[in-house]
Amino acid sequence: MTMEDRIEELERLREEALVGGGEERIERQHEKGKLTARERVDYFLDDDTFTEFDQLRTHQTSQFDMDERKVLGDGVVTGYGEVDGRTVFVFAHDFTVFGGSLGEVFGEKVCKVMDMAMEVGAPIVGLNDSAGARIQEGVKSLAAYTDIFYRNQRASGVVPQISAIMGPCAGGAVYSPAITDFVFMVEGTSHMYITGPDVIETVTGEQVTGEELGGAMTHASKTGVAEFAYGDERAALDGIRRLLSYLPQNNVEDPPRVEPWDDPDRREEELARIVPDSAQKPYDMIRVIDAVVDEGSFFEVAENFAKNVVVGFARLDGRSIGVVANQPRVNAGTMTVDASTKASRFVRFCDSFNVPIVTFVDVPGYMPGTDQEHRGIIRHGSKLLYAYAEASVPLLTVITRKAYGGAYCVMASKNLGADVNYAWPSAEIAVMGPQGAVNILYREELAEAEDPDALREELIAEYREEFANPYTATERGFLDDVIVPTETRPRLIDDLEMLASKREDAPSKKHGNIPL
Repeated sequence: MTMEDRIEELERLREEALVGGGEERIERQHEKGKLTARERVDYFLDDDTFTEFDQLRTHQTSQFDMDERKVLGDGVVTGYGEVDGRTVFVFAHDFTVFGGSLGEVFGEKVCKVMDMAMEVGAPIVGLNDSAGARIQEGVKSLAAYTDIFYRNQRASGVVPQISAIMGPCAGGAVYSPAITDFVFMVEGTSHMYITGPDVIETVTGEQVTGEELGGAMTHASKTGVAEFAYGDERAALDGIRRLLSYLPQNNVEDPPRVEPWDDPDRREEELARIVPDSAQKPYDMIRVIDAVVDEGSFFEVAENFAKNVVVGFARLDGRSIGVVANQPRVNAGTMTVDASTKASRFVRFCDSFNVPIVTFVDVPGYMPGTDQEHRGIIRHGSKLLYAYAEASVPLLTVITRKAYGGAYCVMASKNLGADVNYAWPSAEIAVMGPQGAVNILYREELAEAEDPDALREELIAEYREEFANPYTATERGFLDDVIVPTETRPRLIDDLEMLASKREDAPSKKHGNIPL
């Protein structure tokens, strides 16, 4: 056979690999409104940057007539390319091949790109669309999954790991995405669950659809498993590209700083009017965030889950930052089980990848009630205390209004390790809110008063004037300054510049024991 013949044979094999399970199955994928694995990779990565690994590998199983069903690539496309000119490793399940089910070779291919991503120090993006473990390969499939789980743990906090659920993801297949840093889902076509609707009906008698059980909005709004839910696959892939733009390649690099497009000295007059005069009236904290950060840069994370706290990425003078904020529009911004978990996970991610954190505080306390207490608000609430205390990245805090009790402590207070703490003149900082404090401090006077309601209102006003203000905390050094709201953006930008070289020595230990 001549070299020309050998090259021709290679080209034929490559062409065969490109069609995966065949044109008929590709058409079925399109009929479901889904892209193929290769179409997803091509859309996601910069044009003409994808380098594929192991394109010609096949499974090695001979049982159940599998010898006659070998497909080049074995159901997963793996390799690396670029996103905005930066290296990213990627694997994409090919549902046209054995339903994207995972076997031994499939697992080896995924592990290979994960290992290379760790060696190089680059993000890993997994595009999941799989029926689960390949039954024909038995325990080898389970071992392959476990190999991937192990690498997920090893890569955690070393390189960013991002999962996109583009189709079914059931049983053991859900655990790998759950370990990764961020999960993207597609409404209507992607599902995640341990046991599917049929099994649930058989075991419990409960009837539920796949969308209700494990659809994108279920996980984005109820379980918190998914941080993002998009209407179609291309929008989800665009979202991953945007997310990566805020992140470093690995844990020893700083996040990318882009050319600033917004005036660092911009003073947004809206900030002076945004907090209502009445402490009981809500306002939208996202308006505060948008007015402070570089214009159009705020990228909210998990916006549909635990809406009483807001987290996301943004930029200040081109620098990437993480934002954590109470949301007074939802349950008055009180801290809950879900809000604590959401915020603490985000803080720990930012700290892992050297992303400074800016915290906006307006929190009256923890949500009272038996539901929260019995769900473990003590344990879950302490997660955020732990996360902030553990963080070594620059921490900047702005108290816009209420900061009461333990919730004041948990939201990046000075004694928890924050580097710079500011308050607006509207801030109220105290052990508890004026009404609760008055009811305790003046219990006897109120009980003996002819008009207790009038006396209570008078005492509340006096308490708020004397104690619930930012100046007492400033006098004692718990705040660095009380600032005019319009000064917030330039002050934070200056502080970030000052803290850019921050270094912190922590006690030597294997790791702490966060109250999971």
